[in-house]
Amino acid sequence: MATVVNMPRLSDTMEEGVVAKWLVKVGDKIEEGDILAEIETDKATMEFESFHEGTLLHIGVQEGETSPVDQLLAIIGEEGEDISGLLSGASETKEEETKETPKEETTANDSNTDPSETVAIPDGVQVITMPRLSDTMTDGTVASWLKSTGDAVEEGDILAEIETDKATMEFESFYEGTLLHIGVNEGETAPVDSLLAIIGPEGTDVSAIVANGGATANTSEKADSKKEDKKATKAEQKEETTAKPAQNTQNTSGGRIFASPLAKKIAEDKGYNLADISGSGENGRIIKKDVENFTPSTTATAPKAAASATPAPAMSFVAAGEEKSEEVKNSQMRKAIAKSLGNSKFSAPDFSLTIEVDMDNAIASRKTINSIPDTKVSFNDMVVKACAMALQKHPQVNTSWNDNATLYHKHIHVGVAVAVDEGLLVPVIKHTNSLSLTQIRSAVRDLAGKARNKKITPAEMQGSTFTVSNLGMFGIDNFTSIINQPNSAILSVGAIVEKPVVKNGQIVVGNTMKLTLTCDHRTVDGAVGAQFLQTLKTYIENPVTMLA
Repeated sequence: MATVVNMPRLSDTMEEGVVAKWLVKVGDKIEEGDILAEIETDKATMEFESFHEGTLLHIGVQEGETSPVDQLLAIIGEEGEDISGLLSGASETKEEETKETPKEETTANDSNTDPSETVAIPDGVQVITMPRLSDTMTDGTVASWLKSTGDAVEEGDILAEIETDKATMEFESFYEGTLLHIGVNEGETAPVDSLLAIIGPEGTDVSAIVANGGATANTSEKADSKKEDKKATKAEQKEETTAKPAQNTQNTSGGRIFASPLAKKIAEDKGYNLADISGSGENGRIIKKDVENFTPSTTATAPKAAASATPAPAMSFVAAGEEKSEEVKNSQMRKAIAKSLGNSKFSAPDFSLTIEVDMDNAIASRKTINSIPDTKVSFNDMVVKACAMALQKHPQVNTSWNDNATLYHKHIHVGVAVAVDEGLLVPVIKHTNSLSLTQIRSAVRDLAGKARNKKITPAEMQGSTFTVSNLGMFGIDNFTSIINQPNSAILSVGAIVEKPVVKNGQIVVGNTMKLTLTCDHRTVDGAVGAQFLQTLKTYIENPVTMLA
């Protein structure tokens, strides 16, 4: 399904952006993390990465053109996909906003003329608002501050770690000065665009700005002057960006260095100069593995010392019979999980089917496979592989429902539920049916590790067409999962249980496992679900069929 990519807001004051250069063209294959374009904001020219994979189907803003934030920038989807509906929708939205603009400007100007609602900003002071770090983010939680009030801040310094509805991300400063005020404390949640912090000259009184909630509408003269100087200021900032590159962002010949944010962070921690590292990514871009595999020719600067971990408070003794409760604020992840599962449970008419599988052959096959040096697969890997193969035979299960049509996915992307400290994440194994057991094992381990370390990206958790949830390692024999929409079904995997079974008319000791398939009845009927489980059972009970 095609994804609309809008003009991002790459700085807290950005209202529009100019596409300085496209690094891809219509028809190109896009991978998550590829640099799509260089976008000029009101502060600098920055690289814009893709959070999606597919084919670039449409470019909405040409090189040199300007577009407001949140307007159509590009469309990524499957090759040959019809996007006429998306294009017409974007056109209608733009016309409506154009018609409404004069009214909104009049309102804003009227507001600015009222001295009682304005606060003059002292020279050099910059008000930083809660950034929108993902396309669906409406509010953010400050996980931790890396700077304290009174600290000196340089441009590019990481100010805080902000938890969105998708991940915990670092937020860097576009200004330099002293951190004068923190508007959102650690653990607190605030809407996008609300007051996050204030940076300016040391000793500056910002109490009026704080009292006004960070609203910094200037007097009419200052606002008019700012509008008149906007273009000149942008040009000067662009020249400064070219003349004074950030540390480690140019090579020895003066050319610009392309590197992923994660690669930059790892290089900084290890004390490496990016100019010394060769990139293996697209257009010579430096990625994580390039930094990790780099061996400096001379002794590198010692990595920055990690911040000392705050010791956990000692458990206090509670007298018997005493009632005590502790309120723990819901994290953004917990809220997102609750909203998603609630929508699924209360909107999809679901039903569940359970089947018992003989695991004796699977146990023997796994033992044989794992006897091969450097090869390890789990029972869960075998289940994931079997699901992918069964979905090929039962395309009705590999679907998504919407009000107008049922989407039959030609690709098979299996999501694997992973328990983390704050809830549940579902990394997605792309094109699972084309992967071997060992490739599935490698992908699951890599993505699960990222999920538990909060390093997984939103793109790595999107696009699933079917989901597997396994609680067998916790000794759970049988359970029912809530469908991970927009999937049509989810498989719940129980523990392998040793028990008496009947084989060839004899009672013997066997190993069995229960599988429960929960289906959305709008797309999957009972007979279809039952047939899928029968096929799945055949593959798992005869693992050799998955190796062909």
